[in-house]
Amino acid sequence: MAKRPAAPKKSVSAANLAALGAERLAELLMEAGAESPAFKRRLRMELAAEVGPGDLALEIDKRLTTIAASRARVSWRKRPALLSELQALRRVIAERLAGLDVRLAFDRIVAWFDLYPSLSVRVSDAKGELPVLFDAATADLASLASRAGPDIAAPVLVEALSTRLNQWASWVGRGAGDLSPELAARLLADLTRGRPRPTGKLALVVRKLADRSGDLDAWMLSIPDEDQRKPDTGAEMARRLAAAGRAAEARIALEASRPVAPPPSRWNRREPDPERPPDAWLEAEVAVLEAEGRAEEAEAARWAMFERTLSAEDLRVLLARLPDFEDVVALDRAFDLAAAHPDAMKGLAFLMAWPALLQAAELVQARTGEIRGAHDDVPLWASRLAGRYPAAALILLRRRALALAALGSGVTDEIQGLIAEAETLAAAVEDPALADHEAFVAELQGVLAARRRRW
Repeated sequence: MAKRPAAPKKSVSAANLAALGAERLAELLMEAGAESPAFKRRLRMELAAEVGPGDLALEIDKRLTTIAASRARVSWRKRPALLSELQALRRVIAERLAGLDVRLAFDRIVAWFDLYPSLSVRVSDAKGELPVLFDAATADLASLASRAGPDIAAPVLVEALSTRLNQWASWVGRGAGDLSPELAARLLADLTRGRPRPTGKLALVVRKLADRSGDLDAWMLSIPDEDQRKPDTGAEMARRLAAAGRAAEARIALEASRPVAPPPSRWNRREPDPERPPDAWLEAEVAVLEAEGRAEEAEAARWAMFERTLSAEDLRVLLARLPDFEDVVALDRAFDLAAAHPDAMKGLAFLMAWPALLQAAELVQARTGEIRGAHDDVPLWASRLAGRYPAAALILLRRRALALAALGSGVTDEIQGLIAEAETLAAAVEDPALADHEAFVAELQGVLAARRRRW
């Protein structure tokens, strides 16, 4: 009986193909090239790369020119082949040519992107794959531009933004975070120096470049005056100015964006209540107060914000600023605020996440009627409380079962499981009223019956 050959020898891998030898591989590549024009072009480019970067650039230019000059419609059947070729061209430029001559590669990647306008018109692309392909290539654009350097890349990109803004604003904006800070600063200067204030899509590009180069003044210049008066935008400006040590300007930006009450309507002469600032504005206010050296007011503002948001991050910042032992008092204060929060579920979520299980259990027992059993985390909270605080866990399970009964069409598997868990916990609870499992089952049946009557 013949011995079966080892399977790894037949698998298509680089090592196994190399074992075939150069001559046999060349024959196979020739066969594949004869059947696939696109593959043959790729082989020609690889051979040109061995000659030198100029020859490879020439081969790339031929294909770019052919694609750009074509006016033929590309059906949905032919679209995958075109997208595959565009991807292959991008890789040859970004990987093969860039390793030989980065300046030539940068020029070709720009020409590659300039294929998009004509392709978007003639390619049947109901799935939107074409723009996604070009958007995904912005990292290569940014990398090659940065490697080419500001003197080479900046004039080319500025010219593209000046003459073909609709497409290039998106690509440069997407790739701005991958540009070198030096190139971003040069682009920013060329797009703003001696020019009108940027607007529209150009303003968005300028904002991204200013972010990358760390130019706060250019970043603010790109924001329209009317937007600077919006609370969220003004808060971001104030936060950045405060971080830069420009406290006076930060205060001006913050106050300019302070929410104001709408004017009274002709039908309601009563003075309207002032609009409550968004969380981002309140956070910026804390940052501005700290930049102004008003530490006590900043702490009071942070406490007020925590009371509203119950943000664990805000609380950790507060505790970190306090000396030993004072942080214990502050933590107790935070727990009290959570327990008394107008939204019992929000307070409970904070206490369970911190975690402060004792305080969470006390909240559940003190505000049972406010527990919303439909909340997704109720079963998880009950399981975490069951070991040490069975009474609170029992309440959560029962509230969950009652909520599901009110929403559902009958005794589901989940409700049956909750009933069984509740019965087990009831046996461990000392409070006679809470331990009465039969009373709970009767209440649950009443809810189910009421729902059936409504339907």
